Amino acid sequence: MKKIKTLTVFGTRPEVIKLASLIQTLDRSPNFDSVLVATGQHREMLGQALEQFNINPGYNLDIMRPGQSLSDVTIDCLRGVEEIISIEKPDMVLVQGDTTTAFASCLAAFYQKVEIGHVEAGLRTYDKYRPFPEEANRSLITRLADIHFVPTRTAWESLRREAVPEDRLFITGNTVIDALFEVINPKYHFQNPALAAVGGADRLIVITAHRRENFGGPLREICGAIRELTARFADIEVVFSVHRNPKVRIPVNQLLEGSDRVHLVEPLVYADMANLLSRCRLVLTDSGGLQEEAPALAKPVLVLRDKTERPEAVQTGLSRLIGTRRQAIVSATSELLENRSAYSAMARGLSPFGDGRAAGRIIAAIEYFHQLRPGRPGQFAGLEPAATPQPLWRNRSEANLRLN
Repeated sequence: MKKIKTLTVFGTRPEVIKLASLIQTLDRSPNFDSVLVATGQHREMLGQALEQFNINPGYNLDIMRPGQSLSDVTIDCLRGVEEIISIEKPDMVLVQGDTTTAFASCLAAFYQKVEIGHVEAGLRTYDKYRPFPEEANRSLITRLADIHFVPTRTAWESLRREAVPEDRLFITGNTVIDALFEVINPKYHFQNPALAAVGGADRLIVITAHRRENFGGPLREICGAIRELTARFADIEVVFSVHRNPKVRIPVNQLLEGSDRVHLVEPLVYADMANLLSRCRLVLTDSGGLQEEAPALAKPVLVLRDKTERPEAVQTGLSRLIGTRRQAIVSATSELLENRSAYSAMARGLSPFGDGRAAGRIIAAIEYFHQLRPGRPGQFAGLEPAATPQPLWRNRSEANLRLN
C-alpha cells in the first residue's frame, strides 16, 4: 500500500511545540512518509524546541536575517518551500497556526496544486490587525487549505460560517495540550538556574508580552502595572520571560531591571515554561499558547489583549480579557491575589482546548480523508460541565485510550 507523503513545515518555537506530538505520531505510523522542513523564521528559539522534542528536520531554509521585514520572511519562505515541494513531491503539506511561515508555505503548496492540511484552523478575532499579522495569515490559509483540523467547536462554527464544507472539518483538540502532558512533571528540576529559587514560591506570577500590537505604550503600561503590584504585595514573586525582539527587550529592561522580586529571564525552554506554569499562582500574558495551557493546569489567565481568538476559556470563566491599561491590570491581578472565591472560580483545572489526544485524531482524519479508514474518526467533545475539576495532566493515561 502506498504511503501518504507529508511535508510538515514550521519556523517558530510555538509551531514546533504544537506540531511535536503530530510529528512523533507520523513517524510511528506505517501509513505515512514524513518529511520535515524548518524555515528558521526564529532561529535560536526554534532550536530550543527542536532539541526539547528531539526533532531533526530534513531541510532547514535558515531564512532569519537581522532586521527582516514580513515581506522578506514571506518571499524567502515561499521560494524555499516551493523548491522543496518540487523535489519531494508530497501528497500533503501540513502547516500549523497563523505564522508567516505557515501562510507562505501554504501559498507555495497551492501554487503547485498540492493538498494542504491546516492544524489549529478556525481561530478568529475578526479584526485583521489584532493580532497582526496572525489574524490575516490564518484567514488566508483557510481559503487555500483542503482539510482543516480545528481545536474546538467554536473554531468549527467559525469555519462553517465562512462556508468551509463540513466534510473537510475535523474537531481534534489542540496539539499544545498533547505537548503539555508530555513535559509536566511534579519532580521537575528547572534548567534555568534563575527559576530554582522562585519555582516554589507560593505567590508566583508568570508574565509574557510580545505581540506587535502591544509594542510601545501598551508594553510600558504592562511594566508599570508590574512595578505597582510588587510594591503593593510584598509576598509575590514575578517571572517575566522576555522575548528577544528588541522592541520588547529594550523597554522591559529599562523599566523593570533591578525591580524588587521581578525576575527577567531569557525565553524559557518549553519544559521550564510548562513546569513553571504548573507551579505558579496565576498568569498574565498576550500569548495564544499560554491561554490554552494554563487553564488545563488550574491557573487563572489574565489576557493582556483587547480581543482573543481563543474565546472558549473566557466564556467558561477560566481566563479574562483585561487589556493593557495599567490600572486594569493592577485591579484584576489584585482581585485574584486577595479574593479566594474569585481565584477558585477561575482555577478549576478544566480545558476547553484539548485532552492530549489531538495528534491521534489528526492522523485518523488524514487517513479517513485519503480513504485508508472506513469511518469518520471520533472528535474532541470539548469542555463538559461535569468534568472533574483537577489538572488534566494527572490523568495522562487517558491519552492512550483508543480513538473511536
